Amino acid sequence: MYEVGINHVEDSLEHPPSSAAAECQESIDTVRKEGQSGQTQQERRKRKLPSKFPLLNISRNLVLAYQSLGVVYGDLSTSPLYVYRSIFDGKLQDYQTPEAIFGSFSLIFWTITLIPLLKYVFIVLCADDNGEGGSFALYSLLCRHAKFSLLPNQQAADEELSAYRYGYSGQSTSCLQLKRFLEKHKKSRTVLLIIVLLGACMVIGDGVLTPAMSVISSMSGIKAAAEHLSHDGVLFLSCIILVGLFALQHSGTHRVGFLFAPIVIIWLISIMVIGLYNTVVWNPKVVAALSPYYIVKFFRETGKDGWISLGGVLLSVAGTEAMYADLGHFSAFSMRITFAFVVYPCLVIQYMGQAAFLSKNIDSLPNNFYSSIPDRVYWPVFVIATLAAIVGSQSIITATFSIVKQCNALGCFPRVKIVHTSKHKGQIYVPEINWILMILTLVVAIGFQDTTLIGNAYVIKAPQGGWVSLLFSLVLLAVMLVWHYGTRKKYKYDLHNKVPLKWLLGLGPSLGIVRVPGIGLIYSELVTGVPPIFSHFVTNLPAFHNVLVFVCVKSVPVPHVSSDERFLIGRVGPRPYRMYRCIVRYGYKDAQQDDGNFEDLLIQSLAEFIQMEAVEPQLSSSESPSLDGRMAVISMRILHSSSPLIISDEDFVTCSSIQSSKSQTLQSLRSSYEDENPEVRRRRVRFNLPENPGIDPEVRDELLDLVQAKEAGVAYIMGHSYVKARRSSSFWKKLAVDVGYTFLRKNCRGTAVALNIPHISLIEVGMIYHV
Repeated sequence: MYEVGINHVEDSLEHPPSSAAAECQESIDTVRKEGQSGQTQQERRKRKLPSKFPLLNISRNLVLAYQSLGVVYGDLSTSPLYVYRSIFDGKLQDYQTPEAIFGSFSLIFWTITLIPLLKYVFIVLCADDNGEGGSFALYSLLCRHAKFSLLPNQQAADEELSAYRYGYSGQSTSCLQLKRFLEKHKKSRTVLLIIVLLGACMVIGDGVLTPAMSVISSMSGIKAAAEHLSHDGVLFLSCIILVGLFALQHSGTHRVGFLFAPIVIIWLISIMVIGLYNTVVWNPKVVAALSPYYIVKFFRETGKDGWISLGGVLLSVAGTEAMYADLGHFSAFSMRITFAFVVYPCLVIQYMGQAAFLSKNIDSLPNNFYSSIPDRVYWPVFVIATLAAIVGSQSIITATFSIVKQCNALGCFPRVKIVHTSKHKGQIYVPEINWILMILTLVVAIGFQDTTLIGNAYVIKAPQGGWVSLLFSLVLLAVMLVWHYGTRKKYKYDLHNKVPLKWLLGLGPSLGIVRVPGIGLIYSELVTGVPPIFSHFVTNLPAFHNVLVFVCVKSVPVPHVSSDERFLIGRVGPRPYRMYRCIVRYGYKDAQQDDGNFEDLLIQSLAEFIQMEAVEPQLSSSESPSLDGRMAVISMRILHSSSPLIISDEDFVTCSSIQSSKSQTLQSLRSSYEDENPEVRRRRVRFNLPENPGIDPEVRDELLDLVQAKEAGVAYIMGHSYVKARRSSSFWKKLAVDVGYTFLRKNCRGTAVALNIPHISLIEVGMIYHV
């Protein structure tokens, strides 16, 4: 049985998606021969049930738990290198007593227990979006259940996605009131977005500070043992290690995790053994400091200065946010068992051992970690610490990649290259961000040259170094807000300047222009109506292809869209116009790139829709006054099992869409293109119409036109827009649009590059947007 969801796409998008779904939700079940590959939605849900119970897939979770040690917990596990020194630096230098040491350990113990263990492991990791974490995952979850998004491209069809209704569906009265308030007041939705973006920017800011702090802290041990080595020499070695760390990122989370995990395991075992040794040898009474009573004693003794030192205590949980941000790389179950049974006990024992040692050796606070290591194992532990510091930087770098990908998919970050490095969809690599992070990290390391100053960037000490983190976060926030603002203004311009229906219908099937052989794919961000680029093109060049397809590549607020739900196909105008619409939907974790067979899948989807439309009258729009008819979700299983076209493969040829053109000029261009790009080749697919005497003549003619148009070649038509603020706009709007947004558009990846559109088949139409 095949399940095909049919949804009416409204021209107006000003109503909440929930009301549209109530009016437009329809479904049809089409029974075909040999439909063994098709399944109902209920059956698909049953197949997905095992993923909800991690114990049924324990081997996979154990592998992910092993990998998470090398990616997620490296930063958290290397914090013993510098925490005690940071706590007692500054105003607490006059309170370096055994009682204060015990109090600081009690603070560290309860901070680790309450924040990473209780808050993140048991609470925050439960607040996921189909297995994805991070602030943007929560934001997209909110946008699905309420009209919070500032970009008005919601569709009723999106609500039929299998991943759309994830989570608790019930709502309390207070939640409904808050939802109505945010939907009614646009400024409140803007404030919500700013809060989400600011949180993302602060996490990315840690991606600059943490690598420098971890590596410099670990390398300080070599100076303690080799006194002839200058501070500049230590800094130089630290910079070399940082460059090597960022150079490894292209290998991907999968390989890096397997490479780094053994290092973290050895490191955790080492610090646990050293902690036990120091506790037994120096001061076993430190166990009593597990009681919160010692926290009270600490603040009685230190007063206001003790509260200021809490910034150093927070360094013990630096990198904890990576547990949530990296959730999509692994799984909640694997991260829980790793932290609860491995990381947490090792850290507690190590901090306890350091406190026991420092209570008897107060003078060793400036170099607390390395001073507490027994002489016999000093150099092996130093090597492991250096390697662990490198790994410690990995967690926040990986989290940064995840956040940038989510921001980019939701229209809040300029287009960058996203490389999916393994079969696990969440594991990605962003080259541009990686090298920018490396440069900024080197600047921080060379500029501060000391972990104490870098540590000030985490606390209230803004003049002493905290301004770096704040400045970086604000600059990054400004970039995100400017990009989102310009993107939203451009979309609204297209929405309000759509081609009028009467104008299009008045042109007739020929559209008043010459219809040339081939297929024209007109790319636009609009999900309904005909974009202004269409009228702009035909006004300046009165010729268009026999078959026109308005393609919209759209990000929906779900992490992943299955291939069976990716294509949404419909008709634009009456049947003789040969105009269609294809909405390609991606989640914010999906790879938005053409794998070489987009044209073939599109042709098969159009053919399936044409044949389906003849069977289901409610799909037809030839007699409807509406410009957009109903749209059907075309499943890939349907195409593979019962395609209305005969598909045959040929030898490998270039992926250029002019491969079958009969024009001598285009053939020569193809030949030169093949010579210059020998690596861009794929298997060519030919489509033929089967001999079926029972097929409707109109359907057969339309399918024949589609096949012939594909053989003539495919052209990709995109707008090359110049967005400018109106003359009457305010100074700030002109600054944001004319300067900020224009600069970002010129220096980010183009839409054609991001969608992997063949350059030789690309036609760009220049337009000026006065917003």
